[in-house]
Amino acid sequence: MTAKKSVSLVLGSGGARGMAHIGVIEVLEENGYEIREIAGSSVGALVGGVYAAGQLAEFKEWICNLGRVDVFGLMDFSFSSKGFIKGDKVFHVLKKIVKEQKIEDLKIPFSCNAVDYHEGLDRVFDSGSLFQAIRASVSIPSLVQPAVIDGVEYIDGGVLNPLPVDLLKKKSQKVLAVNLNALGDSYVKPPKKDHGGNRLIQTPGWLKEYQGKMNSYFDRHKEVSKRKSLGSLDLINRSMELLHDRVSQLTLEKHGVDVVVDISKRQASTMEFYRAAEMIEIGRIKAEKAIKKLENEP
Repeated sequence: MTAKKSVSLVLGSGGARGMAHIGVIEVLEENGYEIREIAGSSVGALVGGVYAAGQLAEFKEWICNLGRVDVFGLMDFSFSSKGFIKGDKVFHVLKKIVKEQKIEDLKIPFSCNAVDYHEGLDRVFDSGSLFQAIRASVSIPSLVQPAVIDGVEYIDGGVLNPLPVDLLKKKSQKVLAVNLNALGDSYVKPPKKDHGGNRLIQTPGWLKEYQGKMNSYFDRHKEVSKRKSLGSLDLINRSMELLHDRVSQLTLEKHGVDVVVDISKRQASTMEFYRAAEMIEIGRIKAEKAIKKLENEP
């Protein structure tokens, strides 16, 4: 009997581009791969944790039906100096989709990271509350308020370790890493798709009426605005992307993996979660190519 192909996954940080992780996972499964372990950072912690909990299909259905206005509706804005968004609202909705579980009880071994910024330490979450671990890992500095666990404040795991290869404990499987901050010619032209709102989010009717006009406006002006000077929040985001790219490259040089799936940082900005279906398809395209290389590895 032929042994089932297996792989360990490292899912990197990169905001909305992380929906490409879903496409990568789908292609691996379709090609007969068993995912033995997952290590994730930030959005990689979110997608990896949901998959390890066995509820990726439900999450995909929800995220792919978010429009631009729906994403805005999930942002519980705050005047706190620690972050513009509290983060409570989106996790309240997520808990309706994904059941809370303990990490040690998940179907697939899972770990993620977050940063104790007071001590400057990278903390690994491999036990305890899944939602607490994900909430800590996705706390983007200045954007999402830090997560507080047992009196300690945590920020985005990508600050220190955006591609956490070193979190993997199983060394016998092949390792595939998804880097969401790639430079160079890794950009893929996204497919054009139109998506409606989500049944779990109540959006005023008049806003829905103008959503199409908003989409048209943003698409028309996207190219024009690319080279404009950045505001403070966009500048922080851009700085984080550049830092993530450099640290990811150093991580890959230090901890060799079998295959890297590179997703261009130009594919989507941090908060463009309404483009989830596009990013999933891009993840699938990139994963199809990566599979060929993975299967040719000795």
